[in-house]
Amino acid sequence: MENVLDFIKTRRSVRRYKKDPVPEELINQVIEAGLYAATGHNRQTPIIVAVTNPDVHARLAKVNAKYLGKEGIDPFYGAPVILIVLNKTEMNNCREDGSLVLGNMMLMAHGLGLGSCWINRAKETFAEPEWQQFLRENGIPDGYEGIGHLILGYPDGPESGLLPRKPGRVYWVR
Repeated sequence: MENVLDFIKTRRSVRRYKKDPVPEELINQVIEAGLYAATGHNRQTPIIVAVTNPDVHARLAKVNAKYLGKEGIDPFYGAPVILIVLNKTEMNNCREDGSLVLGNMMLMAHGLGLGSCWINRAKETFAEPEWQQFLRENGIPDGYEGIGHLILGYPDGPESGLLPRKPGRVYWVR
């Protein structure tokens, strides 16, 4: 199991991407990893919306930048793929289960040689009437909230090295 820990240690958030498209086969493998994330009582309620359409990407970037307070920038760093994780608002573990989906997908992306980065502000975006309508138009019923965006693509530049962990973050009760 030591190789799993090494793999986890070497995953990094990527904030610079090549324009190269990501093959759908690789995107599907990342999505599959997300679908196998643990969920409370194995309810499997988080859903994933895969966005490769440049127009939708631009609209998402615009609204995300607005909530970031930096209008006019691309908060998705030029990544060609956005995987949006949503979950049923009514679920007790809504945010937690969706977070596990995002974590699984980040690790799978790393394993496939792709870069990824979790981008926030999905909750605010998908609370807007325009984006609720977008979900309905794409077959997603009401009652879902945004958990996070996972951007994917081929990294443009070297990966950062292993960063030391801050001490004093583990407490034992024996």
